[in-house]
Amino acid sequence: MSPDALRFWHAFGTLSIARCLIPLPRLSEKDDWIKPFRRQVAITCGDGWYIRNNRGRMRLNVPGHGTLSLNYDWSERGAVQALPFIQQLFKRWDGGRITLAGAATSTNTSSSHQKLNFGQLIDKYREFVPNAGDTTWRYNYLPVLKNCAKAFSDRPPVDGEALCITCLKQWEQGSRMRQTSRQKLYGFLNWAVQRGHLKPIYSPPATLPEVLKPKRVGYPLSDAQILQLLDNLPEGDPHNQWRFAIQLCAVYGLRPEELRHLRIKSGANGFELWTIYRKSMGGTKGAKTEPRRLHPLLLRDADGTAIDWNLQARLEVGEKLPPLNREGDGGQALNQYLRRREMWMALRDEAEHNGEQLTPYSFRHRYAKQAHAARLAVAEISEAMGHTIEVHLKSYARFKPDNTAANFAAVNV
Repeated sequence: MSPDALRFWHAFGTLSIARCLIPLPRLSEKDDWIKPFRRQVAITCGDGWYIRNNRGRMRLNVPGHGTLSLNYDWSERGAVQALPFIQQLFKRWDGGRITLAGAATSTNTSSSHQKLNFGQLIDKYREFVPNAGDTTWRYNYLPVLKNCAKAFSDRPPVDGEALCITCLKQWEQGSRMRQTSRQKLYGFLNWAVQRGHLKPIYSPPATLPEVLKPKRVGYPLSDAQILQLLDNLPEGDPHNQWRFAIQLCAVYGLRPEELRHLRIKSGANGFELWTIYRKSMGGTKGAKTEPRRLHPLLLRDADGTAIDWNLQARLEVGEKLPPLNREGDGGQALNQYLRRREMWMALRDEAEHNGEQLTPYSFRHRYAKQAHAARLAVAEISEAMGHTIEVHLKSYARFKPDNTAANFAAVNV
């Protein structure tokens, strides 16, 4: 090869190598949107969650849990689209309880555009819970389910947590009604997701931000307090009807709602007083308490003499009880009447001073306390009050006779 040819190929090769060393154009890592985007991801998901550029697409890196390719462009527009997905992915990931890939599968932000006929969906769910009575369905289920339907009518929530917060916000945190509504809502959402009516992103969260009120201990009224309350009630109807209702609750340990379900039945040794009220039993789906015979625990005056108001005989001859409003509102009706009585409010202050709560159930608490003081068997007391031994001890174990004080006193003799 001639010297000129050699010089040509040498120059050509050098140029080619130089061209190969020139870096190819790549997307900038210094664009203004990148730092705020990564900062938002870190704030939401933790400092370990990092998004990087992978050949023009986004890739998530979580130390100790691997990486995940995201179907979003490495661009400002892609960041806007990706952020909600990443936030939902983090929630579904649940601190590493499932893999990143598994969390990504169950995360579907497009579900927020799901079109639903909630009227039909609620009707279907009603068929799924046939053991819920009409009153329970109307007052415990429908309000929160209607809130759920309303949440989807405009701009749907981004996920199950946001949906639950929206549906429950009308009830005070820590209240009994909020707890009940939350339970019904969770059951509905789990049912809807499992059957494909709602996307998995709307599964209820394992935990929900909640300010729980400490459960207040029910105050057991003493016989003297009940007698004082009765003596201070005005005379004449309807006060005499309410006096009759209070006497029944105290002597038979009734739930206020049971007042409307009292029946006289013929027994082996004559007429018996029964309640046919069937209350839902917590923890067992569809289970309800059975009708039960009622057994009196008479109040005693200051001298210890039993007071017999002949309650069963008065029912047998048709003495009237007060109106208890709609089905399921017996406790509320009694509470409304009592709150207008000066003596009741004074007793409430006394209960609060002791760190306890005075309610219409305080007559029932009296029954439990006196039954334990009489050293009746727990199984007998539970049967008379219409609940299981487990439920009874959960509420009334504090009334069981305790020999500790007597044993210590004996040591000091």
